[in-house]
Amino acid sequence: MDRIILDRKVDKGEEVLIEGPPLEAFRFQGVRVGSIVTLTDSEGDDLRGRVVRLSKEKALVLIFEAFPSPTESPLEVILLQALPEKERMELIIQKATELGVSTIIPFKSGRSISLEEREAKQKKAHRWQEIAVKAVQQSRRARVPRVESYRSFQEALKVSKGEGLKIVLYEKEGENLKNVLRRYQLKKICAMVGPEGGFTAEEVELAKDKGFIPIKLGQRILRTETAAITLVGILQYELGDLH
Repeated sequence: MDRIILDRKVDKGEEVLIEGPPLEAFRFQGVRVGSIVTLTDSEGDDLRGRVVRLSKEKALVLIFEAFPSPTESPLEVILLQALPEKERMELIIQKATELGVSTIIPFKSGRSISLEEREAKQKKAHRWQEIAVKAVQQSRRARVPRVESYRSFQEALKVSKGEGLKIVLYEKEGENLKNVLRRYQLKKICAMVGPEGGFTAEEVELAKDKGFIPIKLGQRILRTETAAITLVGILQYELGDLH
């Protein structure tokens, strides 16, 4: 449902009728008549089209552009983000989506604000998935990343089960990121970013017990939103599709 996939080969200039499961992806992306969307045909080629007609049962899309290469990165990045204050979570979702992140999971760490405290000022969490959808439309991505539900630190660690590289930003004694990426040429990465003030030593030990490697981004201390956006960009440059 996060990607509009067609069941046949499509060429530029065609009008494509969308119905059935692909139409659910349309609804998920909130498209309307006149909206421009990225679709993927049966051969895996990404195309750009404008919605000409739309009803409950079907949609008609005019294809006006074919991309020379995929719009989606071969690298799967799961961003585990400690909830920051104010509008920073919205900024992280927007920019990480533009950079090709696959999943975003907000969580509560020892030094982060809670969702209840943040929402008491102004309810915003209900907009998180909508922000990702709009960032996809702006960046011409084919896939909408999932912004999952807010959870505890321990619950966030459980998401990382399975294959892939697991890294946690820890400015005090983390390894050099470039060296770690050279050792692990993997196509799935769980990246955990802490709040302002960073993770506690106890949290880092818990993460290490779950297979996370502490890493650092140089000697400067970055704001949490700067760290998250920079980290995703570096990962895509080194292992993904930012060339």
